[in-house]
Amino acid sequence: MLPLLLNLLLMPQLVDSTKRVEPTAATSLTPEKRADIFMARKMYREASETYLTALNSDPRSARLYNKLGISYHQQNQLDQARRNYERAFQTDEDYSQAINNLGTIYYAQGKYKRAQKTYQKALDADPDSASIYSNLATAYFMRGKYKQASQNYLTALELDPEVFERKGEAGTLMQERSVADRAKYYYYLASAYARNEQWDRALLYLRKSLEEGYGNTRKILSDRTFQPMHEMPGFQSLVAPPAADAPAAD
Repeated sequence: MLPLLLNLLLMPQLVDSTKRVEPTAATSLTPEKRADIFMARKMYREASETYLTALNSDPRSARLYNKLGISYHQQNQLDQARRNYERAFQTDEDYSQAINNLGTIYYAQGKYKRAQKTYQKALDADPDSASIYSNLATAYFMRGKYKQASQNYLTALELDPEVFERKGEAGTLMQERSVADRAKYYYYLASAYARNEQWDRALLYLRKSLEEGYGNTRKILSDRTFQPMHEMPGFQSLVAPPAADAPAAD
């Protein structure tokens, strides 16, 4: 159960910025709404085809190009996804969601510095997006810039305390969670939660960090971020040394 939970957490996340479309009579739905329904049902190929139909009627829609890009992204057709995010950006240079999503392409390709710069550009257009701050933090994390990563994770939490807890909703903004070093990643998420005084989640991610192999309990104890937690039983049980075996009876 735990490996499944970890895999769900680390998958790219879609943050819904459009209203959920409830199925109605097919004749009353626009192509875009039909495509949105396909996306919600994870029928990504059908969604791509239907967004293309919608674009025939509205070829200057940045929103549709972005949605089409996501449908290709979900099929791992990254070149097609990138081209459509770029078209969305070319149509509307302030469309932060498309800029962010382009950053997730660079991230998936291991181009972390380029991803970082792209996320920063997205934040210029939308400085209050917790999801983009989270993506920026993860790009910093993958570049080994842990101080900047921690700062941006904290900013994301301050903007939206639930930003790291959402999973896989259909929408128009990709959120990147795939990292190579899960133990260290969870440690920095725990730090961000502690700085935001969300103690239960700080404990949760510290536990996940230790379960993934983060063995430096001395660093946890000396980290000032976690000092307010030192008297909490849950924290004490996490960092306590294993009990010594009882001596054998004579």
